[in-house]
Amino acid sequence: MRTPLTFVDLAQYFLLYSFLGWVLEVCCYAISKRRFYNRGLLSLPLLFSYGVTFDFMLLVLPSLESQRALQYLAILVISSVVQQLSNLMVNRVSPRLHLEPERNGLLSGNSRGILLALLAAGGFYFTYRVIHPMLLIPILLIPQLIRTILVWSLVILVALELLLVFFALRSGNLDRYHRRAAATDQKNLADWITKKIWGRLQRAYPGIQEMSTEEQSRYTFSKGLCLDKLVWIFLICSLLGDLVETVYVGLVNGRWMSRSSVLYGPFSFVWGLGAVLLTVALQHLSQKNDRYIFLAGFVIGGVYEYGCSVFTELAFGKVFWDYSHMPLNIGGRTNVLFCFFWGVLATVWIKICYPAISRLIEKVPVVLGKVATWVVVVFMLCNAALTCAAMVRYSTRAVRPEPTNTLEGLLDQQYDDAYMEHRWPNMIVTDTAD
Repeated sequence: MRTPLTFVDLAQYFLLYSFLGWVLEVCCYAISKRRFYNRGLLSLPLLFSYGVTFDFMLLVLPSLESQRALQYLAILVISSVVQQLSNLMVNRVSPRLHLEPERNGLLSGNSRGILLALLAAGGFYFTYRVIHPMLLIPILLIPQLIRTILVWSLVILVALELLLVFFALRSGNLDRYHRRAAATDQKNLADWITKKIWGRLQRAYPGIQEMSTEEQSRYTFSKGLCLDKLVWIFLICSLLGDLVETVYVGLVNGRWMSRSSVLYGPFSFVWGLGAVLLTVALQHLSQKNDRYIFLAGFVIGGVYEYGCSVFTELAFGKVFWDYSHMPLNIGGRTNVLFCFFWGVLATVWIKICYPAISRLIEKVPVVLGKVATWVVVVFMLCNAALTCAAMVRYSTRAVRPEPTNTLEGLLDQQYDDAYMEHRWPNMIVTDTAD
């Protein structure tokens, strides 16, 4: 039985591989540019995309232990998607920035980017198979209490650094700082932080440039690929996905059943998150030939569906779909036919559906759109949290029928076994001890 990874475990690996990624890129830049380029965030020698990639690898790859080719494919997709999301987040934090060319890897749509992605995935795979087991030895020699204190201290430090970066990038730029400095001799803390952080960013990213400060005459709600738009993409596709699955299963099996992911509302989070993933990962390929989008969707969709199955089983001890009876299935979690469907869906989504839905969302009035977005976010978070609590209690009720606190009592009263099994009729309980 594999010991589950705790938050401290994931945090320590995130910090470790973020640091090793920073070392790697600093060395590469030193060789290519013949000078030192600090690629970390502010004063911390960390590159978060490496840490996030390895955490996902440590969660997903053990379930593919006997399938080395699928492990490599999973690494290829995870590293490329994480890099794309990293690029998106950096550019969305401050729309006034132009960073040096982004490294989209597999999702770049060109042969050089794909080759680099393949080589990077090979490096990640070698690290996972060879270097990671070696690093475990000195890590495990550190007493658990000391490791926990050290990890939490570094996590808090990273959080403070992120807050400082966000504050500086959202509060202004160097030109604005210099204008204020020329107008008054008084310097406040905000000006000092802004100056220090912008100076640090310019040293870390020598290609950084300022965009024009000319403001648009008319603001458009959720213009471009922003967080507000992704929230509505998630909501719309969760609703449509649940509807499509309900109708499909009803027509094929002659049985109408709930396909929702949550307790309240017809929302399938698998479809909603899948639409967000495809949008973020593939939207920049919208002008490319359809075959690029299809192939990327084929791979990303298959890995995503497999990962969702692994996550729900690890988190809740439940399997919500099983394709073991179908030909060309991959561990019963997905199959080649459904990967083909993901490729077709990705092509239709990027070429036809997303542009139309994007234009529709942008027509929403600004104030109404902002208020409605926050309402949706709060509702979905509460719905998801309550669903997780009910699912965990459903799992523990089999071995501990009597509630031990008020919350468990309320969950037993409102969401008993009959309710849960009616809500998710295809749910299969797994033996977590194996």
